[in-house]
Amino acid sequence: MFYLQLIHGEQYTQMAVAQRMRPQTIDAQRGNILDRNYKVLAMSIGADAVYALPESIKDMEGTARQLAPYFDMSEASLLKLLQSKKSGSVWLARGLSPETTQAIKTLALPGIRIIKRPQRYYPQGSLAAHVLGIAGSDNQGLEGIEYYYESILKGVPGKLATERDASQRHIPGGASEFIQPQSGHDLVLTIDSVIQYVAESHLKEAVLSSKSDRGLVLVMDPNSGQILANAIFPTFDPNNYQEVTTDRRRNVAITDQYEPGSTFKFVTAAASLDLGLAYNSRTFNSGAYWEIGGGRVRNSDGRTNGNITFLESLERSDNIVFAQLAVEMGAERFYPYIREFGFGQRLGVDFPGEVSGTVASPTRSGQLLQWANTGFGQGIAVSPLQLLTAISAVANGGRVMQPQFVKEIRDSQGRLVQAVEPQILGRAISESTAMEVSQLLRSVVVNGNGNRADLPGYYVAGKTGTAEVPKGGAYGEERIASFIGFAPVDDPALAILVVLYNPKVESAYGGVLAAPVFRDIMGESLEYLGIKRRQVDKERSQLVIVPNVSNFSKTEAQVRLDQDNLRWAFEGEGALVADQTPSPGARVPAQTTVTLFFYDPEAQEEVLVPSVLGLSMRDASMKLAEAGLKIRIDGSGIANSQSPKAGTKLPKGATVEVNFKL
Repeated sequence: MFYLQLIHGEQYTQMAVAQRMRPQTIDAQRGNILDRNYKVLAMSIGADAVYALPESIKDMEGTARQLAPYFDMSEASLLKLLQSKKSGSVWLARGLSPETTQAIKTLALPGIRIIKRPQRYYPQGSLAAHVLGIAGSDNQGLEGIEYYYESILKGVPGKLATERDASQRHIPGGASEFIQPQSGHDLVLTIDSVIQYVAESHLKEAVLSSKSDRGLVLVMDPNSGQILANAIFPTFDPNNYQEVTTDRRRNVAITDQYEPGSTFKFVTAAASLDLGLAYNSRTFNSGAYWEIGGGRVRNSDGRTNGNITFLESLERSDNIVFAQLAVEMGAERFYPYIREFGFGQRLGVDFPGEVSGTVASPTRSGQLLQWANTGFGQGIAVSPLQLLTAISAVANGGRVMQPQFVKEIRDSQGRLVQAVEPQILGRAISESTAMEVSQLLRSVVVNGNGNRADLPGYYVAGKTGTAEVPKGGAYGEERIASFIGFAPVDDPALAILVVLYNPKVESAYGGVLAAPVFRDIMGESLEYLGIKRRQVDKERSQLVIVPNVSNFSKTEAQVRLDQDNLRWAFEGEGALVADQTPSPGARVPAQTTVTLFFYDPEAQEEVLVPSVLGLSMRDASMKLAEAGLKIRIDGSGIANSQSPKAGTKLPKGATVEVNFKL
């Protein structure tokens, strides 16, 4: 005994104290979520919660009978809950109303306690609900940003332990231990509350007026990938998320995929231009249908466009032409462009549940019909976020930016912990091709079926889409009406996608339903950002045809472009024009800048022009590419003539014009 008391006395004293210490967890303050201008979108507030100490309750049945009317449970269920633990504590309810709190306090029931616990509160109600997500009764993230950034937001709980006797009474002057809880960090989103509100308001009106099942709007800064608005209707209030199904809370802009239809045509156009297989004045034959790979491709309304240029085919959204271009490129060349634009893979957005989409494997290149359909956006599945990211790459000069929701992470005192910098995922197309596609999409708005999206003074570029919805291996009656675009075309500030699912009105087309929504959101958002409209007069609003100035000197090119009311910019060294963007034949607004690429015929490496007569478009393109030359295609079918002729010496990188005939 002496040995135990003297030698190990202190040790056993500490053990005894430890056994009498009953720790209590102290909840950490969950971090706030703010918009890009530091407006609070989610915060934690103190809310009353009630718990029971079963060992202190002498009348279980009576306690359950008195409390049951205040909780959403039966008397039997409450009794079972009270009896589930004979020691410790058990939570009965959280987030009590002041009236309920007062009523329970008045009962003064033994073993029933009320304390303040943090509860998530969304002061803006349903604004950006599908982005924010929800937090559960224990203040933990369950969906959306709340879930994705749980480790950042939740903080570190504290601990309070005091020494108690055998009857669990506090011992005055006894030992105690306190560990301060650490508050979670705040998130500053890329979302702009004003633009979000504008998007939600116009989307709601459009969904209701078109009798659509659902609608969405995405707004992105194309230069950074930052998402400024992510609106979905019908929406919900995250303060009362239990009132709606999980399907209603799903952020379909990220978690769902669909066939984009004609909005995908800008991808096919970009790849064709980048490969030198298309230019604005190249002509195609678009009949009633095109037989390919054992199937037929038709235009959506059954129209026959006849002989049309590449530019006209985009303005009129001709399915046959874009099917022909996809087949001409072949899977081995088209597929890499699709992937570089970000399709068929996750983009790595900071949001849970991102879908990768579905793109046919290039090993299926023998299935010509599959790739013909892909050319006009059928048989390929993309997420809305992927599509907006892709057109943003066109707007910003060819760079694919990683989309992002979070701009900054700050501590509870407002000090910057981390700034989330924009990330470049890759390059989809060259800068010159991006400029050319931008002008094509501008022409779609000015001259094509996207005219309802135009904004005087803001020079909108974009594309309509009316996609069929596949069901059970076939296409049914349901449609998806959409519009995607950006503005201003020469200095893009915003890219926007509008999608309406299954509208039930007579003219259920993207150009009719979605384009005006795009216009209203884009116009109000640009004005809010302080981007001024340009003066639009008759001269500047007229479209002009870009002349061919290949092999012109700088002076000659300047004079010719001046005559056509166009501006110019020079790239490269040398005396003669080797190439130009936009391409000859493009119809663009007056005062558009034409970039001229120069070469020095004496200093530049020269190559011999090979003969491509009798070859297909694909084989002719490959043969000229192997020789270090570009191709400009006229017509379709088999190569009938070429300029310059075979054997001519040209600077490496020069363009050979080839005429094809069926």
